[in-house]
Amino acid sequence: MPFLLRVELPDVPGSLGRVASAIGEAGGDIEAIEIVEHRGDGTAVDDVLLETAPGAMPDSIVSACNALDGVRVVWISRYAAGGNLFLDLEAVEDLTAHPHEALDRLVDLLPVTFRADWGARVRPGADLQHAEVLHATGAAPGSVRWATLERPTRIDAPGDEVNVLCGVPVDDELIVVGRRGGPDFLDSELARMGHLVALAVSIARQA
Repeated sequence: MPFLLRVELPDVPGSLGRVASAIGEAGGDIEAIEIVEHRGDGTAVDDVLLETAPGAMPDSIVSACNALDGVRVVWISRYAAGGNLFLDLEAVEDLTAHPHEALDRLVDLLPVTFRADWGARVRPGADLQHAEVLHATGAAPGSVRWATLERPTRIDAPGDEVNVLCGVPVDDELIVVGRRGGPDFLDSELARMGHLVALAVSIARQA
């Protein structure tokens, strides 16, 4: 079964090798690794897509990684998409191939690209709190709260104990992405998301 593990580790040579060895000894087979963020404090954040051997438990993999000096598992969950991590460049290629519907295509691609659960493109609703959904992925909730944003930002959702949200403003609309249960969106992810949305807008306007 595929799992996605987000791990914080020292940003020095050999750290990733130690993590990979620990995962292998605990019964995990690494399929892909993506560097998510280099931090100024000497640490890095990586996403590891792995398969578990029969009988191997994800808790054992987490414990094996956390036992390493300076290593901390931020989050682990089943990864329904399977296969390979979806790179930003692949998303851009898809948008370029479908310029007239670039924004909606991006909404469909963002959950895969950022290992999230759902995405939606919304605009202010009649009550200025609940948004009108213009396009959404199948797993998106039926109601999305409106938030006024000036840049890609994490969104607080009072009363929502399930979703971790972020949003990117697009003119008078908003693209919202949600993860159920976490982890929080990193600054580097928000920057990447803002860049992809800006590209989608540019591609759509040139269509």
